[in-house]
Amino acid sequence: MDSIIVTGNGPLCGTIPIAGAKNACLTLMPATLLSEEPLTLTNAPRLSDIRTMTTLLQSLGAEVSALSDGLVLAMSSHDLNGDRADYDIVRKMRASILVLGPLLARLGHAVVSLPGGCAIGARPVDLHLRALEALGAELELRDGYVHATAPSGGLRGGIVEFPFVSVGATENALMAATLARGTTVLKNAAQEPEIVDLARCLSAMGAQIGGAGTATIEVQGVDRLHGATHRVVTDRIELGTYMLAPLIAGGEVTLQGGRRDLLEAFCAKIEEAGASVSESDEGLTVRRANGPIRAVDVETEPFPGFPTDLQAQMMALLCTAEGTSVLEEKIFENRFMHAPELIRMGAKVDVHGGHATVTGVERLKGAPVMATDLRASVSLILAGLAAEGETRVGRVYHLDRGYEHVVAKLRGVGADIERVKDDG
Repeated sequence: MDSIIVTGNGPLCGTIPIAGAKNACLTLMPATLLSEEPLTLTNAPRLSDIRTMTTLLQSLGAEVSALSDGLVLAMSSHDLNGDRADYDIVRKMRASILVLGPLLARLGHAVVSLPGGCAIGARPVDLHLRALEALGAELELRDGYVHATAPSGGLRGGIVEFPFVSVGATENALMAATLARGTTVLKNAAQEPEIVDLARCLSAMGAQIGGAGTATIEVQGVDRLHGATHRVVTDRIELGTYMLAPLIAGGEVTLQGGRRDLLEAFCAKIEEAGASVSESDEGLTVRRANGPIRAVDVETEPFPGFPTDLQAQMMALLCTAEGTSVLEEKIFENRFMHAPELIRMGAKVDVHGGHATVTGVERLKGAPVMATDLRASVSLILAGLAAEGETRVGRVYHLDRGYEHVVAKLRGVGADIERVKDDG
């Protein structure tokens, strides 16, 4: 098992290239199951979750090849030989549930294990199942698997009204609806850029979709989808994470490929805290505007609100801000597990249910800490940039699920950071 060692050594300066979006790519990959023709994704991130999804698709009979050093994924599902997504693969990653809708739409039947992933709350899949039932699917939960069957003649269009916003359920329903007979309307749909990216890819494959990026998406089902080539959208969570680095450590960093429209609420919040964010053809450039970072209150919300996937990283910043901040986590329960580790570094954090009160300190202290999930792991690395002495972050296998070449990217702008093998 590996650890990452960070030693605070002052301001950062330079450019960090931002990868394609993990959450978008993990949704786009199962779209290959909808067509017999090839689907090629460019600007793919090189992450362990992508490898897990590759293994899952291959287990179903899809062909998946990583080209151009992993930046291109060439896929073909012309000869699927299975409809079962086994627990041994699915348990590693919650996004595995996204093969359910495409398999059901294409084959008329599917058996998919209930998923695993980061331990940040229940995140039930019932909204996925309700959405597919609205399209005529018959579902049974048995022995930890979802057994799904489409009616004779395939799925049929219907009205899917989500009781609350769910990105994954919107994605599963959207893919299934492309091959359903008639019109499907998704109400209270997720509006994230990843949803828009999926709709663009599906449209390039011949789907008829309107309203992606709004709360109401309408899909007119077609008989078949064809092949396409699609570029994965920029990873807004990686973008936001590295935008915080110069605010924590000082200096000025340009995030190559960054776009403000992907993170408007986040940009507004860090500007309120004292950041300067400027946009150019190259990307976004971030630095402290004047003086130290100030305390701000943060509420996580579905897009276009402040992303829950940037809450842990924002807490790391606010640990050294002037004043007291309150962070309210409104998307997932159990998502303050990084707080005790930050406290080990001298942070003042008080957690009560879905609220965390953070009182800034003058300087964090380096300490051995443990990553509890993907975003928590990178928040501890960010905190290490601002800490006095050495911070050793353990269990960084979480990090490999969502950030490629994190050591190289931060070292490239001047951070003192290395990855080491733990003894034993």
